[in-house]
Amino acid sequence: MNQFGVDHRTNSGIDCLYLRGYLDAHTAPQLESALGNLVEKGKNKVVVNFNDLDYISSAGLGVFMVFIEDVRAAGGDIKLSEMKPKVYNVFDLLGFPLLFEIYNADGEAVSKFESAGAENAAE
Repeated sequence: MNQFGVDHRTNSGIDCLYLRGYLDAHTAPQLESALGNLVEKGKNKVVVNFNDLDYISSAGLGVFMVFIEDVRAAGGDIKLSEMKPKVYNVFDLLGFPLLFEIYNADGEAVSKFESAGAENAAE
């Protein structure tokens, strides 16, 4: 089994979390901690990259549901990127593509935040 890990970087001022390995009931607290730390600091624009994630369970999916309402209430969002087909299938099976924007690359998700920020500034 691949060791789970979360790395944090910023891209154009947007917080990006990079997941790797297996995200299940045993490792979900690590993701919950990483997202929780961002939310506590008022970071409400987050991209989560799944390129190196090999497996996700319902417990892993549940972590996203814990934070999405708070992040959106604060004017932000959690956008997802670079999912492998087998990980996407789990998200799709549970209807998550209706709740989360999923992009092919981080740059697309970051650009979406930037364009939304420009639209809000123009209002």
